[in-house]
Amino acid sequence: MFSALAKRLRTKLFSAGQLHLIERLLRDQGRKHAKGYMIAFAFMAVIAGTTTASAWVMKYIIDRIFVDRSIAAMWAIGGAIMAIYVAKGLATYGQQVVLSRIANNIIADIQTRIFDKMLSMDISFYNARHSTEFIARQAFIAQAASGALNMLVTALGRDILTTVGLGFAMFMQDPFLASLAMLIMPVAIVGVRKLGNRSKKVMMTEFYGFAAILESLQESAQGIRVVKAFTLEPFMRARQVKAIESFESAANKLSRIQSRSSPLMETLAGFAIALVVVYGGYRVINGGQQPGNFFAFITALLLATEPAKRVARLHVDLTSSLLGVSMLYDFLDQPTPELELGDEPELHITRGRVEFAEVDFFYRPGEMVLDSLSFVAEAGQTTALVGRSGGGKTTTMSMILRFYEPTGGKILIDGQDIGAFSRRSLRRQIAYVGQDTFLFKGSIRENIAFGKPGASDEDIMAAARAAYAHDFIIGFEKGYDSPVGEQGMQLSGGQRQRISIARAFLKDAPLILLDEATSALDTESERAVQEALKTLCAGRTTLVIAHRLSTVANAERICVIESGRVVESGRQDELLAKNGVYALLHRTQFERGLHVPPTEAAAE
Repeated sequence: MFSALAKRLRTKLFSAGQLHLIERLLRDQGRKHAKGYMIAFAFMAVIAGTTTASAWVMKYIIDRIFVDRSIAAMWAIGGAIMAIYVAKGLATYGQQVVLSRIANNIIADIQTRIFDKMLSMDISFYNARHSTEFIARQAFIAQAASGALNMLVTALGRDILTTVGLGFAMFMQDPFLASLAMLIMPVAIVGVRKLGNRSKKVMMTEFYGFAAILESLQESAQGIRVVKAFTLEPFMRARQVKAIESFESAANKLSRIQSRSSPLMETLAGFAIALVVVYGGYRVINGGQQPGNFFAFITALLLATEPAKRVARLHVDLTSSLLGVSMLYDFLDQPTPELELGDEPELHITRGRVEFAEVDFFYRPGEMVLDSLSFVAEAGQTTALVGRSGGGKTTTMSMILRFYEPTGGKILIDGQDIGAFSRRSLRRQIAYVGQDTFLFKGSIRENIAFGKPGASDEDIMAAARAAYAHDFIIGFEKGYDSPVGEQGMQLSGGQRQRISIARAFLKDAPLILLDEATSALDTESERAVQEALKTLCAGRTTLVIAHRLSTVANAERICVIESGRVVESGRQDELLAKNGVYALLHRTQFERGLHVPPTEAAAE
């Protein structure tokens, strides 16, 4: 039904691209809500019928009441008018309620699909975009699909049915005069279509202006300490003002374009009404036509003006919604690298031996990040990845979590190629603690519980004790129910880090990944976190990224990574004896006083 409906719209009103979007939207959402739209159509038919009847009754008001002066007709017609408008009011209420419920359901469905799509995208997708783009997309395009469908249904149901009904009433009164009045429609449609084409580009500018405003707001709020410390208020204000002015300019331009249809439609309507009044009045005065027919005709014409104007400017009104629909499907049609069907085999880690076998990886062709990287992290031992910045250490860690897929070679855990198993089963058995600890909005209890959803309070507290976090947590007024604030900003860096370690404890995973977990902490906090990490890593396979070489002095194996390759590996004493790259890094850090010597670290 809806596909046939879309094909009938293949007129000069819409371009081929717009028709494709309409057809897809009708297939996607129209079929799902076909029953609701049919009910809405029925209400709209009642509205169209009662509007037509209200014009038709004018003939009897003039002829039977004012000309014939019939009291009986007066009461009958008065009762009929009451019935007409009660029916119209109830039908209008029913139509609005049904369409609103459908629209809300469509918005909820699309918001869910957008979020699900976001979750199925890989890390590189997020690296290439600012986070405010997702907020702007949710705010802008979630409303677009429901708006476009409701606009089409209302135009096809209420407005076209009403225009057709009133047109029928006019033709019944005077076919020739009705034909003259209807000539304005093709002229109006052609004129308004050009305005719709111009508004599309302006809408894109308005959207990106809105995204720029959100971007500036978010960065100012999240980076307020840097803004104030570096007195960046004038810069941030100028940046925000520029974004607001761009958005305002686009909004004003769009308003001008969309408003241009009004003088066009009003002028054409004025010509049509004037022509009808002159010609119809002449026929009543000199032609002997009944005045009731003329008043019924002019009433039908006046009532038809508004729905006819809405139909004529449908292209302009629909353009903005179709732009959002286009952006929606462009996003939903993107490949989803992390989409899994649920039937993938599950990985089971028994020992936790990790092996990189000739692994290659690049973000962009020609920019090799990992180049035949090979090393083994033995089960139950700590393996450290060290080296200069940009060597590929963090990328290596990301590959274990399958944030990225190798472009060559294999990553094996217990001899199993992790690429052959589901990501969910892999990540479920890995505990990750990074340098930039992210805490979600909520309480300390909730953030620790993310390590094991459904964990008991006893398990959460046990994990906090193991992470040396319990003492400072119970020192808060609300204890474990204390809010952490946005991104955990109500806690210190050491407290956030220990909560993240408690989360890892609760997960009880056989494989631990530590990415510079203590580099940003003060000495006291680092000591507490190191003790927590020592407990966490005991008996588990652990991979550590560290710039502070003193923190990995006791690792069973240290791999020095440069330019995406392991250039040296062994225990610290072995690497120092080789007097190679690691020894050079060690001497450099010691000479600069960045770390205490290993002997002093051991003594501490």
